[in-house]
Amino acid sequence: MKVTVSRKAHFNAAHRLYRNDWDFEKNEAIFGKCNNPHFHGHNYELIVSVTGNIDPETGYVIDMKVLKNIIKNEVEDAFDHKNLNIEVIEFKTLNPTAENIAVVIYNKIKPLLDNSLDLEITLYETPRNFVSYSGK
Repeated sequence: MKVTVSRKAHFNAAHRLYRNDWDFEKNEAIFGKCNNPHFHGHNYELIVSVTGNIDPETGYVIDMKVLKNIIKNEVEDAFDHKNLNIEVIEFKTLNPTAENIAVVIYNKIKPLLDNSLDLEITLYETPRNFVSYSGK
């Protein structure tokens, strides 16, 4: 029987939506105020969901302490109070949209999980705007 367990986390980060291969006017037309050359910030809310079979010995899908530490090391320590464009290597050439941030988080966490487990990342950029990614 498959069960999904989830852990919430959050981080605060600044970013700018901008493409170097576009001029300022095109960036402004596409990204609007998110193209601010001085950056802008969000209080991101993250939900990491892991789906798998319940281990008959432990009763766990995954030990939540293990998941907590993975999220802390791979996301919170890496992204919190950072300028994503400047300080996070994954975004040196990748536009840090909510969609791309969710995929990067997935790609950082998935290799650390047992292959039998499925992963879904849900990232809230604002209370009303969020994205989900499950590797598909």
